[in-house]
Amino acid sequence: MRRMRVAAVCGAAVVTAVGGVAPAAGTPGVVRGAEAVRGAEVGLAYHGSAGIVGERVDVRFTPHNHGAAAVPDSVVRIRWSQPLEEGQTLPARCAPEGDRAVRCRVGRLGAHDTGERIGLRVRLREAPTEVLLEFDPVGSDGTVDESRAAAERQRVLVLDTGDTYYF
Repeated sequence: MRRMRVAAVCGAAVVTAVGGVAPAAGTPGVVRGAEAVRGAEVGLAYHGSAGIVGERVDVRFTPHNHGAAAVPDSVVRIRWSQPLEEGQTLPARCAPEGDRAVRCRVGRLGAHDTGERIGLRVRLREAPTEVLLEFDPVGSDGTVDESRAAAERQRVLVLDTGDTYYF
């Protein structure tokens, strides 16, 4: 059992490291922002933790702008690989989007700035053995450019091991 748990944790680390974050030019762990502001690059990244407890996924993250330009107002879309249970209470800055996603307003982030921590506790329709979380920066017009988001998406694989996964 111990060997399986270590293998699962190592597997999750490999998936997160290989498919988890698309680095910005020379900056490890930074997701290039959805847009450039006044010619300077925005580098949005979300650092935090996630864990599965029964049918619930607890996610806590802090947005970071590692870029040289301020972001006047930013939003992140978090998608789950499993459908969410309907009728959940979410933090005031978050709203459901379809049956597998939540959008959270991050707000203004200055250049090289850190935003306020956001905590979500969502229930899934069924108790998962694993769930993949995908963080997508949302453009100023409220849309996600899916062609660019695929390259910029931050992914976190969370296994039902009782462990907390950090990203």
